[in-house]
Amino acid sequence: MAQYQIAVVVGSLRKDSFNKKLAGALQKLFPADFSFTQVRIDDLPLYNQDDDGQPCAQVTRLKDEIAAAQGVLFVTPEYNRSIPGVLKNAIDHASRPYGKSAWNGKPAGVIGTSVGPIGTAMAQQHLRNILAYLNMPTLGQPEAFIHNKEGLYDEAGYIGEVSKKFLQGWVDAYVAWVKKHA
Repeated sequence: MAQYQIAVVVGSLRKDSFNKKLAGALQKLFPADFSFTQVRIDDLPLYNQDDDGQPCAQVTRLKDEIAAAQGVLFVTPEYNRSIPGVLKNAIDHASRPYGKSAWNGKPAGVIGTSVGPIGTAMAQQHLRNILAYLNMPTLGQPEAFIHNKEGLYDEAGYIGEVSKKFLQGWVDAYVAWVKKHA
């Protein structure tokens, strides 16, 4: 039985998202006492502070899923050297109203993949700045800027042999991080 529930927030809405695929492949590297909830962000309205007093059902669902988790795994693409707007919108919704943030104290992992050789380095840095403000202890090392290229996955969709040792090390560090901070 899983002891650690991880909320997985993928910052891409694209059906064939590289980051959605990475999130699924990474989950296969975690120990059996970890389970995952894929947090849906594609149906959230644009954040408007006027709605803080009566959030819609989608926002309540988002906050409940984050609150139920012992950690959060952010898997983000990079759009124009930052995080996608849909991801920022979800973060803003779950952090409001002021003093009632669902993110507070949740241990976070940040990772992402891109076809560019520096992966999602800039997006991850921007996201880390946001998470620091939200009081989310965020795994700092190892960093993982994943170049989405041939060999990243095997034919079955698992992490390929070339990247497996590195990504298993990242997962192991995140597992220890969650256990330390959950």
